[in-house]
Amino acid sequence: MPVRGRDKVDEESRQSWFSHQSEEARPYYYSVYLADHDIKAEIAPTERAAIMRFTFPESDESGVVIDAFDRGSYIRVMHDKRTVVGYTTRNSGGVPDNFKNWFIVRFDRKIRDFQIYDGTKPVEGEQLVGEHALVRVGFVTHRGEQVMARVASSFISEEQAVQNLGELGKDDFETVKAKAQARWDEVLGRIEVEGGTTDQYRTFYSCLYRSTLFPRKFYEIDKNGNILHYSPYNGEVLPGYMYTDTGFWDTFRSLFPLLNLVYPSVNAEIQAGLANAYRESGFLPEWASPGHRGCMVGNNSASVVSDAILKGVTPEEDIATLYEAMLAGRRKVHPTVSSTGRWGYEYYNTLGYVPYDVNIPENAARTLEYAYDDWCIAQVAKKLGKTNDAAMLEKASQNYKNLFDPETRLMRGRNADGTFQTPFSPYKWGDAFTEGNAWHYTWSVFHDVEGLIDLMGGHKGFTRMLDSVFVVPPVYDDSYYGFRIHEITEMQVADMGNYAHGNQPAQHMIYLYNYAGAPWKAQYWAREVMDRLYSACPDGYCGDEDNGQTSAWYVFSALGFYPVCPASDEYVVGSPLFRKAVVNLENGNKIVLEAPDNSPENRYIGAVQFDGKSYTYNFLRHSDLVKGAGVRFSMRPDPDYTRGTEPGDAPYSFSRE
Repeated sequence: MPVRGRDKVDEESRQSWFSHQSEEARPYYYSVYLADHDIKAEIAPTERAAIMRFTFPESDESGVVIDAFDRGSYIRVMHDKRTVVGYTTRNSGGVPDNFKNWFIVRFDRKIRDFQIYDGTKPVEGEQLVGEHALVRVGFVTHRGEQVMARVASSFISEEQAVQNLGELGKDDFETVKAKAQARWDEVLGRIEVEGGTTDQYRTFYSCLYRSTLFPRKFYEIDKNGNILHYSPYNGEVLPGYMYTDTGFWDTFRSLFPLLNLVYPSVNAEIQAGLANAYRESGFLPEWASPGHRGCMVGNNSASVVSDAILKGVTPEEDIATLYEAMLAGRRKVHPTVSSTGRWGYEYYNTLGYVPYDVNIPENAARTLEYAYDDWCIAQVAKKLGKTNDAAMLEKASQNYKNLFDPETRLMRGRNADGTFQTPFSPYKWGDAFTEGNAWHYTWSVFHDVEGLIDLMGGHKGFTRMLDSVFVVPPVYDDSYYGFRIHEITEMQVADMGNYAHGNQPAQHMIYLYNYAGAPWKAQYWAREVMDRLYSACPDGYCGDEDNGQTSAWYVFSALGFYPVCPASDEYVVGSPLFRKAVVNLENGNKIVLEAPDNSPENRYIGAVQFDGKSYTYNFLRHSDLVKGAGVRFSMRPDPDYTRGTEPGDAPYSFSRE
């Protein structure tokens, strides 16, 4: 933190007012004017390092405070009087006892004076290992004089932090900034859109940007070019990749399918890291931050792992380990982190569901997700020729049916004796479900929508029930939580009935209309959500980002298709937002999506051509798209009922071939 004043050391005294009007925030650059100090602070990054530029006023009390935080830390001012090194052990959990975040700060000039503190207590000498180590380094500056600081960190060692500092090379601030911009242009330029409004461009690329922020690299590169990582699972420094800071309960839905389509080389590293996580802990993570964390439910690492294997993304040498990991996760739960593995697996593997009355919360949500996850693993078993495993898993994937209540035609918690939970309210959030209610979770049958349609009495009954989600008022029962959680508020203000797009379990629902012969309803609601719940304004977001999932929904939907069922080969068609979009694939091929008559009024698809030929399916195949494809949508202002059938009139042609 740059400061003016020798007494501006602790958090309270060194803070400063600032205004967003004097702030610039871009993916590759940040600057802000600190009004209380009359200092402009700027930063530009590499992957593991950054260069900072501080523009000071005229003062003999200019300085920078380097705070290693409390709960155990270390600071040392090096003899060159330009460099400060240290570490912090401050963390919020999810790490072994030996966790340290090492750092190095190297200035472009000698430090005139410095003072080390343990909290607010001054300490003599050039270094300190203490409860709360920090240092204020001082400079004499003229008005407008700039001080540069090169900064890097490492979870491995001080020496590795120095190695990571080498990412900056000898580049000056503007060069680092330009290279960072070029890198982000490369990342965001993988998808090019045109034929939209300025606000739509801003919204799209903001969402694409947020989709690429997580998971984060947790691996480093040593002086010999070897990939290595500090393991947040066993505390050792080991070879290979590691990524962290992601929750699969959210991101299995569309974030990881987006990586598999647009950034497969990145997900290949992530999958290698997941194999390492299993080797180092005996479990695949469900929520990593940076190690196993007790958050959310389900076993959705199975979806993330399966989708990558089936789409040819996973490194060949890791497939066997990851398959073993998925099978192992079906039969155990982490001893201290109940969200990792399968809590209630004993009940699920015998009864076919996790009972409502055995003190395992959110049991219906777990059952539905375990069933889908079993289907995902079954697809990998088929690919690997594991026929017995595949048959067992396919049977288990039908366990979702054990929770379907034919009386209400909704999913419902079920007791160990086979009776349904009583009392039951479809508007009750939580309890048997996770941050949602029965109206939201009934549709969590990604892998067998046709089977769910049959349970609801066919296309007509299914469509009527799906319509009801948008028609019933946004009433709710928050008694499980004891207060109105923010996801409930977001549902209410969206003005879409009980549809809760701000929370992930509902985000695929719109596309299910395609399975029941009413694709125009999917097209209508996809546009409504894109237009009403996302914008380029500061408040233009409808709920939790959740590691890129809600943004990835928009990216896919704006392109005109969505991965309802990861680990399948299909994307379900919606309503493209732009007149043209080009996806530049890593293999050199392009997906060109055109809708020349697209407009706010023309949201419905009248016809589709695929590579110049008439195309009558309401889904696109991943295996076709990655070969390079041209998809042309003929848009119109009114629904085209010839693209499907009236609900219930005839069998619909949505099928997996």
